[in-house]
Amino acid sequence: MTDGQETIKSSIWFEEAEADNPYAAASCYCSGYDVYGDLLGKVSWVQYLYLLFKLDLPDPQHARLLETLAVALANPGIRDHSVRAAMNAGVAGSTKASALMAAVAVGAGNLGGGREVYLCLDLWHHLGSDMEKWQHAISQPSQDERIDVWLPMEHFPGFDPNGVTCPRPVVQTLALLADIGSYQPLIWLRDHRSELEAATGYPLSMAGVAAAAFHALGFSSEQAEMLYLLLRLPGAAAHALEQEQHGWRQYPFFGTALKPMADADYQSLMKTTEAK
Repeated sequence: MTDGQETIKSSIWFEEAEADNPYAAASCYCSGYDVYGDLLGKVSWVQYLYLLFKLDLPDPQHARLLETLAVALANPGIRDHSVRAAMNAGVAGSTKASALMAAVAVGAGNLGGGREVYLCLDLWHHLGSDMEKWQHAISQPSQDERIDVWLPMEHFPGFDPNGVTCPRPVVQTLALLADIGSYQPLIWLRDHRSELEAATGYPLSMAGVAAAAFHALGFSSEQAEMLYLLLRLPGAAAHALEQEQHGWRQYPFFGTALKPMADADYQSLMKTTEAK
């Protein structure tokens, strides 16, 4: 007699095992949809991503909004510190997983990272589209309760403490997102951006735009943080691979400094390695 088999409780996923292999799935269901029978070839990646988090397929406007946001976030660019972290890993010859982990680790925090999006979405949930409440929150910012994990915020979430004017890509992204459907958070943010920037003393950041879009789509703070981290990885991955191909000698941040330190034998070894 055997004990009852343990199961994992999930509202997202259900599997039926192959008759001859209990370790392989014969059928996979995501929120009731047969993934390989009903969804594969019929839905986009963004629609499936939405289904995984929201347990329902998005309507066309939701899908377009999330897809537009995904394109805007896909490559933060080589000025972004999370992408630079991945580039450092790539040029150093680290494993591919190391490059992605570096991007996630550096891009997870309070400065344009996942935690900032989490905190910004919390503000949306509490303040809504009430300018008076936003101005009060800006003048008397609250502190994150998770001081055991996160350092205190040094600026108001959703705004760039190093910026002077709002970058063009941020303005363009917000304008396009606000024109999709009738999403009040995005329309309100577009119309009141100047007032909010004057109150904080900083320009709106891409993290702030992303938080407003996630709020418009009905995501929780936790879901938004996770999606933000995920959607920014493609650019980090691509740049890490590119810099790995270029090699550290062409990497401006430490290549020049390292060359004088390398002796003749080491330089010969590196030339042989790069030639291969």
